[in-house]
Amino acid sequence: MCFPYFPIKTPPHLLCTCHPCSFLPYTNPPFPPFLPSHTRPSIPSPCFALKSPSFSPMATVSPTPLLKDELDIVIPTIRNLDFLEMWRPFFQPYHLIIVQDGDPTKTIKVPEGFDYELYNRNDINRILGPKASCISFKDSACRCFGYMVSKKKYIYTIDDDCFVAKDPSGKDINALEQHIQNLLSPSTPFFFNTLYDPYRSGADFVRGYPFSLREGVPTAVSHGLWLNIPDYDAPTQLVKPLERNTRYVDAIMTIPKGTLFPMCGMNLAFNRELIGPAMYFGLMGDGQPIGRYDDMWAGWCTKVICDHLGWGVKTGLPYIWHSKASNPFVNLKKEYKGIYWQEELIPFFQSVALPKDCTTVQKCYIEISKQVKAKLGKVDDYFNKLADAMVTWIEAWDELNPSGDISAKIPNGASK
Repeated sequence: MCFPYFPIKTPPHLLCTCHPCSFLPYTNPPFPPFLPSHTRPSIPSPCFALKSPSFSPMATVSPTPLLKDELDIVIPTIRNLDFLEMWRPFFQPYHLIIVQDGDPTKTIKVPEGFDYELYNRNDINRILGPKASCISFKDSACRCFGYMVSKKKYIYTIDDDCFVAKDPSGKDINALEQHIQNLLSPSTPFFFNTLYDPYRSGADFVRGYPFSLREGVPTAVSHGLWLNIPDYDAPTQLVKPLERNTRYVDAIMTIPKGTLFPMCGMNLAFNRELIGPAMYFGLMGDGQPIGRYDDMWAGWCTKVICDHLGWGVKTGLPYIWHSKASNPFVNLKKEYKGIYWQEELIPFFQSVALPKDCTTVQKCYIEISKQVKAKLGKVDDYFNKLADAMVTWIEAWDELNPSGDISAKIPNGASK
């Protein structure tokens, strides 16, 4: 029997909605034989449960949360985490890693019923020793310590001033579930699909899209957006103090290969096993000449490495509700050197070339650190310090995450 080698849409009443594979298109066979085996991503094969067309998901018990035992939620904070009450229906089944910034003697209160571990600066110093110098202090960049000590395959990170948003129908958005769907479905960085994400329900590859590229590549990063307070820089905040984002765009797209983007860390998920070592949020905050560029630095490094290793980065859905506008004058003090430097940083990352022998994220990251020191060290001595910190970060990562053992046992903070 001859099977066509292109996606076949599965009838909605045959989809198993309780399984991650229900978010992926069905192919039979799963991949065209003419594609090299090394380019075929590891994607769950579909399963089907025959259901009546009149089946109503609302009438059933909620399925087990996706990736319940494979995902950590990382939250940086300086305050009590009351905001978790609103997220309880979506976050409570998962393990939380809380990274406390600022005064380590302050007690951070976490609502009852959450499974979490909490690390403060004393814990970071105890666990990393001298290498703790690579973790920022008095800045949300400290969140990357949570990425390092996690034992899970996936990470979702969110800020404590972000709440559950509603879609245009008024329904609460489960941002975590949408991020998981994004990460479990492939990306298409090598050829842009004008219907955006072809793996979403109701979409597909458009006419003219190469069949050899339709299987996609593994998704390393899912970058979500925000309603209400936009993620603006200080000058834009100052000239648009009352502007709010009310536009809900129902779209997810893969950022094309060779294209950089400004990554925001307040609503972000990624495959830690794929790209974790590149998610270093740099040297920011106390004692540093720059702030509020931590997530963007990580995003530029990550995107260059994903392009080199053949992985994808998605942006768009899901939305969260960003509730608090930070002080634009304080932000300007933190950002002003970054605003000037980014005119050098963007061309630098656009020109980064990684040699073929950079076959792991760690090797890629060390190579970028060398180029940072060689080229950006001339811009300011800060970049020499940052390049050294990048190397320290990788050394610390490898110590806590021995190669091939993602669940290596590490010292814990205050587990609850």
